[in-house]
Amino acid sequence: MLRSLALTLAFLPFASFAQDTAPSAAAAPAPAPAASEQPAAPAPRVALTTNLGRIVIELDPVKAPKSSENFLQYVRDGFYAGTVFHRVIPGFMAQGGGFTADLQLKPTRAAIPNEANNGLSNLRGTVAMARTNDPHSATAQFFINVVDNQRLDFVSEQDGLWGYAVFGKVVEGMEVVDKIIAIPTGGQGPLPRDVPLEPVLIESAEIVAEAPAAG
Repeated sequence: MLRSLALTLAFLPFASFAQDTAPSAAAAPAPAPAASEQPAAPAPRVALTTNLGRIVIELDPVKAPKSSENFLQYVRDGFYAGTVFHRVIPGFMAQGGGFTADLQLKPTRAAIPNEANNGLSNLRGTVAMARTNDPHSATAQFFINVVDNQRLDFVSEQDGLWGYAVFGKVVEGMEVVDKIIAIPTGGQGPLPRDVPLEPVLIESAEIVAEAPAAG
């Protein structure tokens, strides 16, 4: 009995030491917290007010910086007010931003480089720069895809394969775009076809105020 008690007491200091020292690992200074990441700035949005309703476009200045800034500058300049959607093709797209209500082509700034190789695809609701056969000829005109048009995407830098640069997407008012697409079309003025017989006027274009930061 005494021998058993002696053995028990002999182990108590080690048990006590283990309990006293175990928390030391947790008590060690914690590593400095990583610097908090700054929230990404809200993407700019542009509201197009048309005679058929409002369309809000969210731009992607990260993937399409030149196209986005080009579009924003035309908006700041008031360029789009009074222009029309002059080329509308059901099952394809609605194009605007270059002709006045009487179908006069507006003068523009210099063309911008083609940014189609940015990973953005011409899907329904996306907005892309219109251009001629020259891949680097985009100025002010843009189009809204009403179906998935991946055949317009970048393939290579060979002639005919550059594609059309997507720089934004419709986030409000796609039903307005669908109304535009439903309007009968024909030839008018200098344009031989695809012009809405009921004019679709862009009454104003404005940069929408950025959403306030959370908290």
